Amino acid sequence: MASAKEIKNRISSIEDTRKITSAMYMISSTKLRRAKERLSKAEPFFYALKPAIARVLRHMRPEALNNRYMDDYEPLPGETIRHRRAYLVVTADKGLAGAYNHNVLKLAESEIAKEGETYLYVVGEVGRQYFEAKGIEIDMQFQYTAQDPSLSRARRITQILLDMYNDGQFDEINMIFTYMDTASPQEAVMEKLLPLHKAEFLPVGNVDDIYQEEFFMHPNEEAVINNLVPNYMVGFIYCALTESYMCEQSSRMTAMKAATDSADDMLKELNKTYNHLRQASITQEITEVIGGAKALKSGK
Repeated sequence: MASAKEIKNRISSIEDTRKITSAMYMISSTKLRRAKERLSKAEPFFYALKPAIARVLRHMRPEALNNRYMDDYEPLPGETIRHRRAYLVVTADKGLAGAYNHNVLKLAESEIAKEGETYLYVVGEVGRQYFEAKGIEIDMQFQYTAQDPSLSRARRITQILLDMYNDGQFDEINMIFTYMDTASPQEAVMEKLLPLHKAEFLPVGNVDDIYQEEFFMHPNEEAVINNLVPNYMVGFIYCALTESYMCEQSSRMTAMKAATDSADDMLKELNKTYNHLRQASITQEITEVIGGAKALKSGK
């Protein structure tokens, strides 16, 4: 059994660790609250873009719907579609967040392992270190984005991906992130950003009962859709970055709460053991004093 001094040192060490985990819990709760406020302000505007795209597509001529941003795009003469896939993977800049990073990286690795040519874009230091350790080539890493998701960073990511998509370097853009769901806050999901799935925007079946208002597109239909799609991507990426950031903080809160509770249980048991040892030591000292007094008395 450990001595009283060793137990006392361990109690001191656990108390120091508990202070850190408790502080990290409070910091994550504050960050989570702020991120929720930012997302609640941004979501209504960007979610309105999808109905706007649906209205535009509904009024476009069939020949104008053959757009590179649509899933049924027919290549122009001399143009080829090779189904090269790009993945934007969102992780955290640090660990101590439960299974948050593990779930995203596991999903990303399984998708990248599929047959075909892939391009990898990573948000977060954890993702960069993981893929480098695995020997998986990273085409670009977006630094400082995981801890500070903002519209400007979302616009920069969108511009880089769109430029390469428009240049034909890849034919599909996917985003792997963590979705904030009350039922399963650790759910990692993959969403296809481009090409857009036309069936999600256009009505299915008979459209005679849908109000067809008079619609003018200036300067032309292609320019309108080419302007709407980048804005839609910016909104989606910004909301996904913020969702991931919220999930990271929620996961860290859960992990730090569990660590703090575990520290409390350990301190409880160690203090009990320390008190028993201290009581046994005091009892032994008293016994020795009494024994010594009796020996002196009998000697006299």
